[in-house]
Amino acid sequence: MRKIVIVGAGQSGLQLGIGLVDRGYDVTLVTNRTGEDIRAGRVMSSQCMMGSAVARERALGLNLWDEECPAVEGIGFTLADGGDPALSWSSRLELPGQSVDQRVKFPRWMAEFADRGGKLVHHEAGVADLEEYAMEADLVIVAAGKGEIAGLFERDEARSEFSAPQRALALTYVTGMTPRPAHTAVDFNLIPGVGEYFVFPALTTTGPCDIMVFEGVPGGPMDCWRDVADPDQHLERSVAVLREFVPWEAERRRSLALTDPNGVLAGRFPPVVRKPVATLPSGMPVLGLADVVVLNDPITGQGSNNASRCAASYLISILEHGDRPFTARFMRDTFERYWAFAQYVTRWTNALLQPEKPGHVVDVLTADQHHLSSQFATPAENKFDGVPITDGLAGLPIVAGALAVFQCRLVRRVDAGDHVILLGEIEEYSTATGQPLVFHSGAYHVAARHPHLA
Repeated sequence: MRKIVIVGAGQSGLQLGIGLVDRGYDVTLVTNRTGEDIRAGRVMSSQCMMGSAVARERALGLNLWDEECPAVEGIGFTLADGGDPALSWSSRLELPGQSVDQRVKFPRWMAEFADRGGKLVHHEAGVADLEEYAMEADLVIVAAGKGEIAGLFERDEARSEFSAPQRALALTYVTGMTPRPAHTAVDFNLIPGVGEYFVFPALTTTGPCDIMVFEGVPGGPMDCWRDVADPDQHLERSVAVLREFVPWEAERRRSLALTDPNGVLAGRFPPVVRKPVATLPSGMPVLGLADVVVLNDPITGQGSNNASRCAASYLISILEHGDRPFTARFMRDTFERYWAFAQYVTRWTNALLQPEKPGHVVDVLTADQHHLSSQFATPAENKFDGVPITDGLAGLPIVAGALAVFQCRLVRRVDAGDHVILLGEIEEYSTATGQPLVFHSGAYHVAARHPHLA
């Protein structure tokens, strides 16, 4: 039986640990907090898990709150303009999401891990402990995103765009929010130059609630949490921000109250991508997981979703590796497999954090690229999966082998119901030889010279 040690009992560490135990691995999970510590502590995240992440939990039998937790049934977006909504839309999701407070989820998952045969160790692990684990286990995985051991993982300069926090963050867990009409949703509000506010239903230690998430541009008017002295003042500041910047959201506050005194959080951190393999003083390698190696700002709500995705990807790589040694090369390949997906989440997140760099690419596909056209036209979690791309202007993705490429500066967006039309000025173009792909009357065709003009 192969022995694996995972340091860190968060979303990724617990999910991966349980997945490995279920498949017969000898897994030890090391955490510096007991379930009781977590449940009695401060909120740690907003953790809105989208449908694909919930499905991964369901596949492991970890969907333990389906009857209690309010579903997140859709997405809403509003662009603010001087205190008024300038643009709004809302749509249902194909797969509902859910947000279970990690103070509820992690203690239950820790007990589940132990019940299924995993070894749970409560200890503040340091570098010396990692050395011991590396000597005894076949593989050591670090899933703790903070502290001494997380600092072992070197920053990847080529993949890290920022060196400072890009948002002042705050969470407020509340009851008394008026339900939105039609269906539940993550309501995302963008206030240019100020920040972002989003809100969605969740389940916490006291029952159903709503989570308010504030993302303030550093130095701006929503960067206003440093002087908050207690939970009640945090709630007051939250309401004041709503009234000033998103008054249409303030109208939903019927009789807001905190879910509990620990239902608030404020802070900031710099997004970073780190190299996935850390080398201990002895020369032994250890593998980083989820936030340890890819830490994004929560503006896109992808932190816990990425952790779930990373755990699932690592599980597949470990199972496929069989009885072969877990070398540093295996570790790098395992991360790169995950990064093939995560890079797009990181780019998307980083793009939202910056002043707009408008632009888009038009790729004209060749006749033999019909499979790519089908892939982009089919609903999927990652439509770029397996697609060879290169970086264009401002990092815009260009499909390799396209017949023609038009890189454009955005001139105007036109709302067209369930679509948005982008009007662009061509800044750079390129062409190649070959036949273009044609789609007509529900089928793919190839272009041919008209017989009257032959």
